[in-house]
This record gives sequence, structure tokens and C-alpha cells, in this order.
Amino acid sequence: MRPFRSQSRFLLPLAAALFACGACSDDPSGGGAPLGEEQDGIATYYDATGAGNCSFEPNGDLMVAAMNTPQYAASAACGQCVDIKGPKGNVRVRIVDRCPECESGHLDLSREAFAKIAEMQAGRVNITWTPVSCDVAGNLEYHFKNGSNPWWTAIQVRNHRLPIQKLEWRRGTGGWNNVPREDYNYFVNGDGMGEGSFQVRVTASDGQQVEDTIQRVLDDDTAEGAGQFR
Repeated sequence: MRPFRSQSRFLLPLAAALFACGACSDDPSGGGAPLGEEQDGIATYYDATGAGNCSFEPNGDLMVAAMNTPQYAASAACGQCVDIKGPKGNVRVRIVDRCPECESGHLDLSREAFAKIAEMQAGRVNITWTPVSCDVAGNLEYHFKNGSNPWWTAIQVRNHRLPIQKLEWRRGTGGWNNVPREDYNYFVNGDGMGEGSFQVRVTASDGQQVEDTIQRVLDDDTAEGAGQFR
């Protein structure tokens, strides 16, 4: 048996995917892998492309991994960076996917990332790993899912240094409204954000907040923000 999982897991039927996520956390604070806290676990590998349950698009960077289901925390781990120490060396990866069958502590790496920490033939090795701040350039980005419109709006926060805890929105000087997060890593307002400009407030896992103004709801397009977490 090969020591890695096929990409066909991306094609799980919806019902099976929902069942597999039964252990996912609904904790909006970010789940079970706090920034800077070393974890003991194991690493395996699979045919990663950079895509996956986090709904990110492949960008050529294959230093990526799938998080185990408990610490995926209903997509709160998406975009988190992790430093991994293995028997052969170290590597930093970004979480882009969920490993449905993996238990807490387990990271499923791309082939390219696994090769930096262990011999490929090992297939499964003991590791320690630590969530860290991502080394990104520029400000936060807000990607609108295809099909978004003023009456149904789905936003994904991208290019963030720290894991995202929550996203809120408002118009003018009104109160902030929490936007529910789906386990495919979009914040979805079933009633939409309406026409014209609106404000968003993004909270990181450590409590830092960034506020931005978005001029209008987009459809499968990205609005650049004006701030970034420290």
C-alpha cells in the first residue's frame, strides 16, 4: 500500500464530507493548535496541488499540508503556517486542506514538503510542529466566491499572517454583524451585504483586528484590503 492518500478524497460526496467533519470544532477562536504552542504528532504525504477543502487556488507553492480534522476546527486552521521538525530536517508549510481520517496531531504533507523532513520511503514519521505567523507581503485580501451578489455574499480572507477567528460586517455607523463561517473556508451571509460599499472587521486568532471598507460585492473576484496583522 502506498504511504500517501490519493487526491480523489477532494471528490467526496457532500454527505460523506459532512459526516467526516463530525469532529470539527465550532469554536470560533481557532480550534486546537494555538500560535506558538508545540504539538507532537506524525506526518504522512499525499499528492497535493495547493487546492483542497480550504478553497484556495493552486499558486505553484507546494509547501502545503492538510490539517487533521479536530485541529482543522471547521476551517479555522485554513491559511495557518506551521513549522515542522522531522527526522531529516525542518520545513514550513501552509494549511490548505483537511485530512478527514487524521487524528489530532497528524499532518498530511505534500510530497515536496515531506521530502524535506524525512526519506520518502518512510511514509509515516514522528514530528513536532508549531503554528507560527506567516511571512506574507502586503495587506489582507477579500475574495468573493463565484455566485456572490448583493443578496447572497460569500467572502474568503486571504494573505493573512495569522489564522482568522471571525469576520463581521456593517454599513455606515451601524452595529457589527457576525458572518457565519462554513467548513470550506468562506464567511457566508445568506441575506447578502446589499448594494454599494460596506465595512468588514476581521479578527485574528490572537485578537488583533483589521477594519476595511469594500466598495461593492464582487463575483469571483478579489478586493485588496488596507491593513495586515502584526
